[in-house]
Amino acid sequence: MCGICGKLLLSNAGSVEPTLIEKMNSAMTHRGPDDSGVYTSRKIGLGHRRLSIIDLKTGKQPLSNEDNTVWVVFNGEIYNFRELRNELIRRGHTFKTHTDTEVIVHLYEDHGEAFVSKLRGMFAIALWDETSKTLILARDRVGIKPLYYFMNDDCLLFGSEIKSILADTVVPREVDLTGLRLLLTYYYIPGEDTLLRGIKKLLPGHCLTVRNGKCVDKEYWDLSFSPQQTDITINQAEERLVDILRESVRDHMISDVPVGFLLSGGVDSTALLSLAVEETGKKFSSFTVGFEGENFADERPYARLAADRFGTEHYEMTITSTEFADFLPKYVWHMEEPICEPPAVALYYVSKLAKDHVKVLISGEGGDEAFAGYESYRNLVLLENIKGIAGPLRHIGGRIGSSLTQMEALRKFTHYGQLMSMEFDDYYFSRTSSPLTFFNKNAKSFFSPELFNPEVEIRDFDKYRKSLLPKIENLHQLNKMLYVDTKTWLPDDLLLKADKMTMANSIELRVPLLDHIVLEYAASLPADFKLKGCTTKYILRKALEGR
Repeated sequence: MCGICGKLLLSNAGSVEPTLIEKMNSAMTHRGPDDSGVYTSRKIGLGHRRLSIIDLKTGKQPLSNEDNTVWVVFNGEIYNFRELRNELIRRGHTFKTHTDTEVIVHLYEDHGEAFVSKLRGMFAIALWDETSKTLILARDRVGIKPLYYFMNDDCLLFGSEIKSILADTVVPREVDLTGLRLLLTYYYIPGEDTLLRGIKKLLPGHCLTVRNGKCVDKEYWDLSFSPQQTDITINQAEERLVDILRESVRDHMISDVPVGFLLSGGVDSTALLSLAVEETGKKFSSFTVGFEGENFADERPYARLAADRFGTEHYEMTITSTEFADFLPKYVWHMEEPICEPPAVALYYVSKLAKDHVKVLISGEGGDEAFAGYESYRNLVLLENIKGIAGPLRHIGGRIGSSLTQMEALRKFTHYGQLMSMEFDDYYFSRTSSPLTFFNKNAKSFFSPELFNPEVEIRDFDKYRKSLLPKIENLHQLNKMLYVDTKTWLPDDLLLKADKMTMANSIELRVPLLDHIVLEYAASLPADFKLKGCTTKYILRKALEGR
């Protein structure tokens, strides 16, 4: 796990100064305290901060091919690099290291821009082809690793963190009003926008190619929910799921440094730990955090049960309100993008605890989005079923919603009742937000004319969400939610938080449940395999109940 950065000149004037790349590198030392490297030619500069995980001695970046015509900097892990390496050697390529990074260089030599589709893992990549003067930026399929960029008529800058890009004074420091409006609506910023004008996120599953001053953004992967496996039994699906999870865990355990587990005692993290112990026979460290006070759910008793069951060396800590408050200035600096996610503070402290024992942490993140784990999925599918039964009564949905709010048995369902008169695609965006959020309900009162301009609303605001709607038009209601969350809430809130808070402590976080093979398999299953009546994550619970 590392940090990458760089600058490409789009005009013939000037040259990239090594001191600038070093300054960009220094802004994210925490992402890679073990080593740093810089490569510059006249038009390009590449920078890299290294957290040594694989091939500790010869894995220095930037890394090139044999004749120094192709250069790469890379953040992440390629889990199928050994298979790719063997295949490339058979095809005549020569390797000078044992890193996964070098596989990228030779894959590009054989496959060109299509190399990225052959990678299985989490990554942010910058590859420079000196011969064709081409820069390729690529981000992994789900967006586990972040990658930002800024482009004007003269240059393109990129980095794993915004602060690296801001090291160059050509970048303006202006608030993007669209990003601000998105933040106030959803409590995070979905899609490519950020809070700074001109600085964009490369979308998950996308490649950005810059050649001869022209920039092309291409999607190389998307999550598909069709065709569905309709001829598979639940028992067959369970067996196949366990095999896929076992393979993913085995791949995610590849490391030349100690690996530990974030443990909550829930289904996801416990399942991953059980498979890791079974696959390796090793004794692992596990880590859990709790909050001081009586008003917080405490995962620690359940984590201890799992730790005892699978024999981990278990560590836990308690966060006080003072520690929480004291961390907030650092939280702002590390997160860079405002995300209303209090658990991020807990993740910072638990990764700080783990830092004394391991360099790599395994997390159960992503199980809810893959296998329908949130209660909101169950509740909203129920709501849509009620709408279907109501049929002609939909026009009085407001009164139906009001009645629902008065029924004691459905008190938890209160805010869903307000959605009775709305179409699903109009209200659903992510599990934490809808048009009924506080700022949206009071937009005209709270927002200035610059933020609440009808012409801007139609043209710019929420364009990313609207671009997703045609892709989910014919899906089951559950799969619609899973798709939208996988494209928005997951990369732009949960995974961004996970990356920034663990890297703040120079810890690599791995998420086996977000291997694209796992996601594609989950997407291929019938909706009622994932949500069965009132049971969320049905197939995952069934497949792993013996664990």
